[in-house]
Formats: sequence, C-alpha cells, structure tokens
Amino acid sequence: MTENPRKVLVTGGAGYIGGVVAARLLNAGHQVTVLDDLSTGFRAGVPDGAEFVEGRIQDAAEVLDPGYDAVLHFAAFSQVGESVADPGKYWRNNVGGTMDLLDAMRGAGVRTLVFSSTAATYGEPATVPITEDAVTAPTSPYGASKLAVDHMIGAECAAHGLAAVSLRYFNVAGAYGGQGERHDPESHLIPLVLQVAQDRREAIAVFGDDYPTPDGTCVRDYIHVADLADAHLLALTHAAPGEHLVCNLGNGSGFSVREVIDTARQVTGHPIPETAQPRRAGDPAVLVASAQRARDRLGWQPVRTDLAGIIRDAWTFAQSLREDA
Repeated sequence: MTENPRKVLVTGGAGYIGGVVAARLLNAGHQVTVLDDLSTGFRAGVPDGAEFVEGRIQDAAEVLDPGYDAVLHFAAFSQVGESVADPGKYWRNNVGGTMDLLDAMRGAGVRTLVFSSTAATYGEPATVPITEDAVTAPTSPYGASKLAVDHMIGAECAAHGLAAVSLRYFNVAGAYGGQGERHDPESHLIPLVLQVAQDRREAIAVFGDDYPTPDGTCVRDYIHVADLADAHLLALTHAAPGEHLVCNLGNGSGFSVREVIDTARQVTGHPIPETAQPRRAGDPAVLVASAQRARDRLGWQPVRTDLAGIIRDAWTFAQSLREDA
C-alpha cells in the first residue's frame, strides 16, 4: 500500500492497458475513477473498486474537481491502418480530446498527468536501441497524433506548471488480474498467434523472412503489461511541476517474429501453421527501446522479461475468454 494515496482519473480505463493500470492503482491504495466511452474498451475491464463513468474524454470537465490529484490518460484510438484510412478520427479524438482534457485539468486545478504515448512517434529509427533523443518522424496519423499530444503537454508544462510524464511504449503483451488483449480487429502478433492455436484463424502470416536479423524475421521489443503498469505508478510519484519527462518503456532486447511463434507453439502445445508473405512497407527490421532514462529517473526495472512467461499469461487469458464465450 502506498504511503501517499491519491485520487486519480484514468481515462480509457476500460481498455487493455488502462484497465491493468487502474487495477494496480487500486492495489496500491489509490482511489480510482475510470472515464471510458466503451467504444473500444469493455465494461468488464473496469476493475472492482473503481468508480466508473461512461463518457468521452471530452467529458472530463464534468468529472474532474479539485479533489482529484492526477490524471492517467489512455483514451486514444490506436490502430495504425485505420488512422491512415480515417485520419480525422485520430486528430479529433487523440489530439482534440486531449486538448479538452488539459483544459479540464487546468480548470479543476489538477496538475499531474501521466500520458500513454507510443514508440510510433519515432517512425523508422536510424539507430537502435532507440533513445528518447532520437528523431521523431512518425509514419502514420496515429503516431503523429501522439507526437502532437506530447508537444501539447510540453507546452502546458512550460506555460502552466503542469507536472507530466509521457511513457512511450513498444510492444505491450501478456495479461494481469484477468485483463488481457481483446482488440477488434486484432492487429498484435501474440494474440494473433494465439488465435491460430485456438483454431480461430488458419495460420499466422509472417511478413518478410529476409531481414538482416538472425532468423530473417523482424525483431521487436516486448514488455509485459504488468511491468508497464508499474512504470505508470512510478511516474505518478516522480512527476515534477513544470517538467515534461519523456521515457521509453521496453525490455531493451528484442524477440523475432519466428521466436514468438516458436515459443507460442511450446506454451500452447499447438502446431500454429504459418504462411510466408512479402514484407510490409515501412516495417523496420529491428525496433528495440533503450529504457535507461526510465531506470534512472523513475527507478523502473522490468521483471517479467521472459518471452515464454509473457505468452503463457496471454494464453491463460485467451483461454478464459473462450471458456466464457
């Protein structure tokens, strides 16, 4: 239990990551209100003990009051392909909605923010591991919208003394406390592979097997969702007035697409057929984070770094959904 319990608003707290963070906040003794319109989240994703308000991020002014100490902000659309097809949806919600949230926070005197940013702000990196000083050149409206919000938050800190931390995630996976990935449509590798193991799809597509990596497939940095949640709780206590701290979150080492598939075969006991597909445009060979700043500034250290453990947690959750169906 924390020695300094706080009253916090979690926007998007009915989603995968927001729901896990809300649960960890409650476990630490904080008072939690979840604001979510359930457009991509699930009512069952709101942890027991949290107050739930069904509404959009634009409704934050109706919820916040001077009794709140902080906001943890997860309410965003996050499908890269959809953002290319419908960029206006992403600008209106991710950017416009956050502007409304910042206005509501200022009006209520709530001066601490932890923001769910993304490694998509970097685009295709020139070097790896990627540090926070890397050039930001997002390749999708989704990444651009998150970068715009980061700039917005930095200006709010400088102008009005907001204490803010932006956490840029790489590939989040695993499950915690009965909460895991259930996106519709699904686009993340591990849950897609597990759908094959459940006979919900025929095979997993491998996009490119001729990259300059040890087995020819893309390498990505996977972080367990519970480790990610721990970083948010640390950010909440380390945010400093007038400062916008940006930290990457990742394991610092990567796993290839083939390693993920092979490990999933071992964990599930299923063959998991795969099909070879051409490379996708814009897919870098390697995306791995340097999380040294998070270690130095937040005291964060990921502990659930074993790929088999990450996939095992995700598999347990996926099986629970099948049993509940």
